[in-house]
Amino acid sequence: MLSTSWGFLAAMVFAYGVANLLQSVAATRTKLHTSCNPKLLVRLASHRIYVYGLGFQILGFLLAFVARKDLPLFLVQAAASAGLGVTALCGVLILRWRLPKAEVGLLALLFGGLFALVIAAKPAPAHSIGSTGVVLLLCWLAGIAVIGVFAARLHGAPGSVALGSLAGMAFSAAAVAGRPLASSHSIPEFVSSPLLYVLVGASILGQLLLGLAMQRGSTTAAVASMDAAGAIPAAVIGLLFLGDKIQPGREWVAGLGFFITLTAVIGLTRYAEPQHHHATGEANPRALTAGPRALKARALAARLVAADAARTVVARPMPAGPTRSGPQRR
Repeated sequence: MLSTSWGFLAAMVFAYGVANLLQSVAATRTKLHTSCNPKLLVRLASHRIYVYGLGFQILGFLLAFVARKDLPLFLVQAAASAGLGVTALCGVLILRWRLPKAEVGLLALLFGGLFALVIAAKPAPAHSIGSTGVVLLLCWLAGIAVIGVFAARLHGAPGSVALGSLAGMAFSAAAVAGRPLASSHSIPEFVSSPLLYVLVGASILGQLLLGLAMQRGSTTAAVASMDAAGAIPAAVIGLLFLGDKIQPGREWVAGLGFFITLTAVIGLTRYAEPQHHHATGEANPRALTAGPRALKARALAARLVAADAARTVVARPMPAGPTRSGPQRR
């Protein structure tokens, strides 16, 4: 079972990486949303490429769910961050992304930290969190939703980082619920567990917030902030309450690996550059941040310029040319 869990973990990294790429492309082709409105998911679902990305997202989620049955949360959540490397590689090869040297270096650092966590992790079954834990998770999700309403008003890189961080916290709640849920002994126990519905609700909320984050600029910044914000709560809760364990004598390796991983993903939120801008009908990208009055003023000015040009053409006298009846001069 141990080798199977590691295989699930590797497949999860690939699935999440492809999902991030496909969903980011679909998000930039969808009307920009400035509020935390669930209609965004409906609009995104109208794009076939987003549906494909969602399929990879669900696949990665299922693989992570199975891997969490034996592997500690700090490892699974950090491994999800490695999907950024797959996303960046696919973006460079398929979409011709140009990654700055700082971003490439941070991605390499991310994989180094993940390798240290793999060495230090010790597989173990999860502990139950009880009804108190379920209530705390529900309060956690309610707080994320409220903050998300205000964070959705942000634009550009700040919006990507803020909404991506909230998405990571929502997915972190899903991970905490999924760790003990994966140890269910029967299907009736699995279906009747309240953790299942907490997990589904947290995943939907996280997906909405991630879609909003990807609409605002850099895919790498959105996903990196999501991974950074989601890794810390899951790691702490897993070690304190869910029975996550570290190989004896390798605590320092786990601490160093987690620090390196976290530093890399936080750095990516700072140095990542936008790979694509949100699709818009405006030729001028400043129109994305212009208010309604400014847009109306620009439209009126454009009409006035066009009308003045038309009057100039009409009023201009026609040049005299040779006539068929008159003599021609050479």
